[in-house]
Amino acid sequence: MTNSENIRPIETTESPSVSGEYRVPAWYSALKIAEYLLLAAAIASFWLTFSVPQNQKLLISFAGFITSFIFVFLLEKQAWSDIKMKLNQAELLTKSKIQSSMLETAEDSTSTIIFVARTRALKYCQDLITDYQKTRRNSRNIYYMSQISTIILSGITPILVVVERLDSGPVWFKWLPVIFPAVAAIVSSIVTSFPFQENWIEANKIVELLEAEQEKFVLGISPAYRCYDIAETTKRQTKAKQSIENFITQVNNIHLKQIQQPSSEKADVETASANSEINSTQIA
Repeated sequence: MTNSENIRPIETTESPSVSGEYRVPAWYSALKIAEYLLLAAAIASFWLTFSVPQNQKLLISFAGFITSFIFVFLLEKQAWSDIKMKLNQAELLTKSKIQSSMLETAEDSTSTIIFVARTRALKYCQDLITDYQKTRRNSRNIYYMSQISTIILSGITPILVVVERLDSGPVWFKWLPVIFPAVAAIVSSIVTSFPFQENWIEANKIVELLEAEQEKFVLGISPAYRCYDIAETTKRQTKAKQSIENFITQVNNIHLKQIQQPSSEKADVETASANSEINSTQIA
């Protein structure tokens, strides 16, 4: 390897080593364990609060545990976000070095520029993959939670109706057969109005395409990216620059196709509507 190993195109507070190795810190596991323990303590204190009514100490303990859990939960999410960013950066550096080891020789004078450009291209693709992964995860979780909530609320409603007719329990219990179906209807309407399932499937498809294209670029297994087997240094460097350009173009095509798809569907609907109106006028 040339002096390109000393280049760090992605700067962070604690940048991973140029070897691309980065491990999850041990304190993160302790933070995760503390989060689970606080959640268990909050659930136990909540149960005891209802089992032993009018106990102020249990109520204060529950408030303290739930507050501590929320604080640790938010802290853990932020810590994991930072750790995941560093893991991605280390992985990008490793992927850049895989192709660099195939390209660079002692006579390569522009290897550093190619290394930096390749790393920036991989970072751009990885940022898109991360965004689509977040969209996929959020849409999938919302869809599953809404479906499970609708099933549970709809299934509990007949039981609540039967219990309510037995005239047992507090007064507020009689409102549950009305509240639960209303909540189930609202959740079902939200799922119907917003295409969470379609967004999840589409985002998953884009993630798979981008990851496949990234691996093709890293390993140089397609004609557009294969440049390590060229013997002449000048031609190899030219082909390496062209492969970076081809990679960025292909990534943009995948991304822009997803962005322009809703507009295309809307245009198709408008065109179909206009043709329908023209046909109706001709028939009249």
